[in-house]
Amino acid sequence: MTPDDIQFLPPGVSEAFADASGLGFGYVTDDYLRTLILPRREDAHKGTYGHALLVCGSEGMVGAAVLATGAALRSGCGLVTVHLPVTERVPVQTNFPSALFSLDPAPCFSQLPADMSRYTAVGAGCGLGRDPRTGAALDALIDHCREASVPLVLDADALNWLATHPDRLDRLPAGTILTPHAGELRRLVGEWSDEEEKFRRIAALAARIGGIVVSKGPNTAICDAGRSIVCNSTGNDGMAKGGSGDILTGLLTGLLARGYTPRNAAVVGVFLHGAAGDKAAEYFGREAMNSSDLIDFLAEAWKDAE
Repeated sequence: MTPDDIQFLPPGVSEAFADASGLGFGYVTDDYLRTLILPRREDAHKGTYGHALLVCGSEGMVGAAVLATGAALRSGCGLVTVHLPVTERVPVQTNFPSALFSLDPAPCFSQLPADMSRYTAVGAGCGLGRDPRTGAALDALIDHCREASVPLVLDADALNWLATHPDRLDRLPAGTILTPHAGELRRLVGEWSDEEEKFRRIAALAARIGGIVVSKGPNTAICDAGRSIVCNSTGNDGMAKGGSGDILTGLLTGLLARGYTPRNAAVVGVFLHGAAGDKAAEYFGREAMNSSDLIDFLAEAWKDAE
């Protein structure tokens, strides 16, 4: 079964619009998910499954780096390095001693790690803040990923930076994954009058960057440059809390490092992220659950998918 076997129209989207727009609307189920899961080799070692780099956190906003790192370590990739200010390393190191570190001398993201050739995927944006030095460093990061063909995930403050520098959208590496929530999406594409116009704008953004736009929310929508939109079948309103997006960024980056294509990484990551949220809601309840709970429940979501 593929997503196209089920046509799912999000609330506010009519069948007439779907037919006339040329957008293909599909639905991701657990049966389809299992067809995307990559096998593991019995003779594998940590170098077999890639090295994810997370550029996350700034002075006073290290929690985003903690959450993204925990999720990346649940992705199946071989190695995870976190680039963050040297003053902010202790919380990440204490919570996740298996992560590696690249330390920035500034209280924000101000320079690239010393050896960028080590990394097979990069995720950036969570908790970066808006220091001018960070904008310049993001420019350098995007240029490197484009020139070296390294897959890239951008979220949070990286998206806000793109919104104020829209010309950079044309410089993103092919296959880049953007993960905006509704507010970040408005800053990127402008206001929309209804859901149908929103999906037109999402599709135009995906086409412009030649990549993937993950529009987060109920039935998170994944749009690729080929104008295909698939909606996710997992997740719940208990996930509408700070930090859930950081978890998704870490997971997507790890999946890219692991060897998934950008489109499949987005589908697998969004589904597992939502499934972990469903398990957290069942255990803690939707009111009491919080974003950090998703990290441990990612392991159970993976077990169900394998």
